[in-house]
Amino acid sequence: MNGGYMNSILRIDLSKSKISEEKPVEDWAVKYIGGRGWGARKVWEEVGVEVNPLGPDNLIFFGSGPLTGLLVPSAGKMSIVSISPATGIYADSSVGGAFGAELKQAGYDAFTLKGVSKKPVYIMIDDGDVEIRDAKEYWGLGALTTEERLKKDLGDNDVHVLSIGPAGENLVKFACMTSDYGRNAGRTGMGAIMGSKRVKAIVVRGFKDIPIADVDKFMDIAYESYRTISENEFLDIWQRQGTLQVIEWANERGVLPTRNFQETSFEQAEEIGGDKMEEVKTTDRACFACPMTCGNYCVIKEGDTKVVVEGPEYETAAMLGSACGITDLKTVIRANNLCDDLGIDTISSGNLIGLLMEAYEKGIINKEDTGGIELKFGNGEALLKVLGMIARREGIGDIIAGGVKAVTERWKDTKPLAMQTKGLEQSAYDTRASPGMALAYATCDVGAHHSRAWVISKDLEMQDKWTAEDRARLVIYHQHIRPLFDCLGVCRLEWIELSLDESIYADFYTTVTGIKTTLKELLERSEAIYNLTRAINVVRGISRADDYPPERVFCDPVPSGPLKGKLLQREEYDELLDTYYRLRGWNDKGIPTKETLTRLGLEDVSLSLEKNGKI
Repeated sequence: MNGGYMNSILRIDLSKSKISEEKPVEDWAVKYIGGRGWGARKVWEEVGVEVNPLGPDNLIFFGSGPLTGLLVPSAGKMSIVSISPATGIYADSSVGGAFGAELKQAGYDAFTLKGVSKKPVYIMIDDGDVEIRDAKEYWGLGALTTEERLKKDLGDNDVHVLSIGPAGENLVKFACMTSDYGRNAGRTGMGAIMGSKRVKAIVVRGFKDIPIADVDKFMDIAYESYRTISENEFLDIWQRQGTLQVIEWANERGVLPTRNFQETSFEQAEEIGGDKMEEVKTTDRACFACPMTCGNYCVIKEGDTKVVVEGPEYETAAMLGSACGITDLKTVIRANNLCDDLGIDTISSGNLIGLLMEAYEKGIINKEDTGGIELKFGNGEALLKVLGMIARREGIGDIIAGGVKAVTERWKDTKPLAMQTKGLEQSAYDTRASPGMALAYATCDVGAHHSRAWVISKDLEMQDKWTAEDRARLVIYHQHIRPLFDCLGVCRLEWIELSLDESIYADFYTTVTGIKTTLKELLERSEAIYNLTRAINVVRGISRADDYPPERVFCDPVPSGPLKGKLLQREEYDELLDTYYRLRGWNDKGIPTKETLTRLGLEDVSLSLEKNGKI
């Protein structure tokens, strides 16, 4: 490998306060590409099947990709990989900003944390020097406050910090990590794992060059990619509104989650959408090397204080807004800021509070359960109060902090109302009129998350024109191409939103690493990684029964709006799932076959599944 990789993985054993390095074997490194791929392989090799996700033996992997930190559109991505405390299965989270780029400039492709520190600490990675430092004075602070304090105490505003808030310290199952004042590694509870290991923050600073095998060819490709993006007709709206423009798009098409997915159109969507956001936006913000600048700094005044947030993005505004019946963007911004500082995932938070708002209005829970809070749709102050209770594990917040599994176990009548798959709360698209998106959520390796396959736009467009095979093939392609971006260390938005040809990433990889490849070859490696994460889940008990969307998708027709009356038929979904398994080379239980694993170079995985009686 002549470029792209720093050829070093840092290993930190917190129980022993031991720091070491390893050099990745070239064949291994290339086969799993980087980022999410390296992390999945580390979890497979080093984390036992019976591991307690919040125990000392769980490993958490932080990995950049071979393109991270280079002049590639949005090349600031880093993947964080582990076994989730929320779901008990494979998990990863992607964080943007510039932390991943700085990590490589500090001399490391990746690092792992294992064990548990005896006291609160933070990790200082300083241009090749690594220390475990006391974090007692930062324990208990918000994630945003911790970042500010560390930069001030270190006398360097240019270091990059990845920190947790009180939710991570209190082991909230959907606690996240926050970096660069509002860039979050969310969804799967990575902040709780950090808290369980008593790591408050990781600080990184670096000045090293990242090698490139063929600089001249690389720069030609880089110039072409940025030129293509600059000429795209949709760049302007992305720079002005970022993902928040999707509020209006989803509402017009009838897929915007409203009042816990009971409805799919929100009568006041424009009050929490992109046009409204522009009234309080002060400036753009971009991740490393990103021309889209889709981050938006919004500022609102609350008395003598100002609330500043990077966002809200679509998922946040939908789940803390329409899904909870909130009609005021200022309340959504306050909730977004609170979640960032407390260190909790906005999607899971909004999903769970929306669920309990529906349960409250239907009499499943009452004021005795809520501690006197009128937990009705549209009650913004209740939303904000419950967010704080979750992070502090107070009252009803202590139950919510356990995630959807804990909520449905405590109040069993909420189970039919819960929008989740594999124990992960669903993100912000209704799927009753989109079988392909329902399949994408249900077969996602981390649970009901849109990051693996966003096919809803095409699915709605094609409706009855598509066969089950058409839909299954599109979902599978997305599940290979989108995670490939996580492996490479770049954002996928330029591809899916600004029409940057995906084959250009194979050209980037070739010129950066000196290893000639094609998009087809990279997609085959990504396919192998998807099968690897499926195997990780299979040995932890995941099977066909876990690959279904929530009951509401099958039982409650869309009550109003452009898709009124739509409902996903269970027989249609069964056929679609069968087709998906067949095309993937999995058996009827959803387990990769020996032939498939062998074709993908995962013979050792096949042997392990065979030994465990899975195939």
